[in-house]
Amino acid sequence: MELPASPAALPPALLNDRRVAEALARRDVGALFALAHEAGISFNRISEACGIRAERVSQIAKGHGTVTSLSGLERIADGLRIAGRCLGLAERPWESAGTRTPQQYREDGEDPMKRRDVVRGALAAGLAGSGLAALTTTRHDIDAALAADHTSSDLGFWESTAERYGYGYHGQAPADVLADLAGDFGELRALLARPQTVKGRATLCYVTGRMAGMVAIVLHDLGQDREAHRWFRTAGRAAEQSGDNLLHAWVLGREAMVPLNYGAPQAAAHLAEQARHLAGDKPSAAAALASAVASRAYASGGHREKALHAVADVEALAERLTPQQHADTWFGYPMQKHHVHMSQALTLLGETDRAYETQGRALELSRMPSHMTRALIAIDQAVCRAHDGDRAEAAHIAAQAYGGLPTSYQTGLTRTRALALYRTLPRDTPGRDQLAGALGVAG
Repeated sequence: MELPASPAALPPALLNDRRVAEALARRDVGALFALAHEAGISFNRISEACGIRAERVSQIAKGHGTVTSLSGLERIADGLRIAGRCLGLAERPWESAGTRTPQQYREDGEDPMKRRDVVRGALAAGLAGSGLAALTTTRHDIDAALAADHTSSDLGFWESTAERYGYGYHGQAPADVLADLAGDFGELRALLARPQTVKGRATLCYVTGRMAGMVAIVLHDLGQDREAHRWFRTAGRAAEQSGDNLLHAWVLGREAMVPLNYGAPQAAAHLAEQARHLAGDKPSAAAALASAVASRAYASGGHREKALHAVADVEALAERLTPQQHADTWFGYPMQKHHVHMSQALTLLGETDRAYETQGRALELSRMPSHMTRALIAIDQAVCRAHDGDRAEAAHIAAQAYGGLPTSYQTGLTRTRALALYRTLPRDTPGRDQLAGALGVAG
């Protein structure tokens, strides 16, 4: 049976090119991809054939990284139809029997593109079942790799990948971002198990900590607090191995937001204080985040003086941060997010005048406030109105804010906050039934 052609099979003339032969002898994948592209084979075709993301193919061709793993080289040999002996590999299955396509061969192994599709499909079916199972498997793999004293090269690519994810959702659905992160971990896992210098190992652990932390953030936003905690622990382990105290402080500060937002302020305060200790006294985004979360945790737990001290600390830190530390990323501490944190802390403390002011600043600094940000600020405003005695207006504001959210946003944090307000309103409060209807609870 004739074997179907690979979409990126190298033509005989190119295989016989001296430059290609030299690149293959050196296992110089970057030069190989560059020569294939020069011959008219697009990066997308190479990506499809070899199971490597097109962005990474382009980076490798430009000299930013390479492929050294046996499985990776085998995928490249199969995808570009390069005889195994040319790369120092065993004869490829398609060289003899011709009964299996390169795609079929890849499906028997650890193909990152296939892994991404599997995870995406599982997540599409819902987080309650196979979606969380797929993520749990990935997390266990990362934990196992972190336990080994190995590392890898190709660090520049992964540093830029982590940085790109740090800019947030950018209009993407959280589940899609989660699937992309999980797919990238399929490749990153292999890198953690390869030898590298001490510095290289530290860098790779740093990248792993950032990316695992972002998986945890997305899970938290989706209301999966238990699994978010597990991913934060993996992120913390990676951050600790990286030796970067600020990253470790950031992980703990973000993790503290999980118990904080799901009714465990004492646990949140404990994590936040650990983060503050690691961050130290110097101004940093991690230190500001930790103090902000501590202020909210103490306010939620009824520790007024501790909360006010933490508010003063974070406000002083926020004024001393550099523009880079104020960057609007998951790793920065932008002033808009600062005011969102302060809105919640001051609202819980009953400091309504200061709360109204910081709520206004949060909206002013948001060019296009997200659905969640606008709703949370509105619910804080409603709580302030209730505190000031205008319960009817509080119920009306909260009902409009929560009821106006897309269905996908009426879960997790927004629902927790709106429901907490609803339960404080007396039964005879005008508009309470409207809020009950928005929440879908019996009035």
